[in-house]
Amino acid sequence: MSGRKTIAGYTFSRPSYLQEALTHPSLSGTHNYQRLEFLGDRVLGLVISTWLLEAYPTEAEGKLNRRFTALVRRETLAEMAYRLGFSDALKLTPGAEAEGTRDKEAVQADVTEAVIGAMYLDGGFDVANIFIRKHWAHLMKEGPSAYKDCKTLLQEWCQARGLPLPYYRMVERTGPDHNPEFTIAATVENHGEAHATGSAKRQAEQAAAGALLAKLTGESE
Repeated sequence: MSGRKTIAGYTFSRPSYLQEALTHPSLSGTHNYQRLEFLGDRVLGLVISTWLLEAYPTEAEGKLNRRFTALVRRETLAEMAYRLGFSDALKLTPGAEAEGTRDKEAVQADVTEAVIGAMYLDGGFDVANIFIRKHWAHLMKEGPSAYKDCKTLLQEWCQARGLPLPYYRMVERTGPDHNPEFTIAATVENHGEAHATGSAKRQAEQAAAGALLAKLTGESE
């Protein structure tokens, strides 16, 4: 299967692994990222858990588990897919594209795990280990508080006050298919709304949640 050989600074000896990792199930019945995602999830878990034991030799299991969860959560993996170009490189059918599949957090997280699985098969554990430690280093350094995204913080703000959970709606989509812009409204019922625009729905939702949270916390103080 022909196509790209390099992604995120790594060049594959067997590019077919990368092609499989970047193929959405909508495009292929069996030759897609699902099996590699299964593998990549385990490789990522092994690297992160080993790294945490090394970095925090005296920390209790409960704290280690919270750090681990933050480092492998869906939002973290989706952000990696965006930062490293995995989501842009994903191949899928026009129908799936029109439905916004490329911008779904679950899909982006799956692709990140699939690329890790592909790297492991292509270059071995050391390749995957180096890749993960390089790109997760800033998260490891900043600690669990850095992993809470604006949507999570807004949800927690609502829960702490017994309010309905925030909800999000798309106000507008503009631009061509290859370079769209999404305007999203974040709303907490009877407490306010904020709008934000981004090149992906996830980005716009995060920005709208951050804007609304700033508004609400400003009002509550």
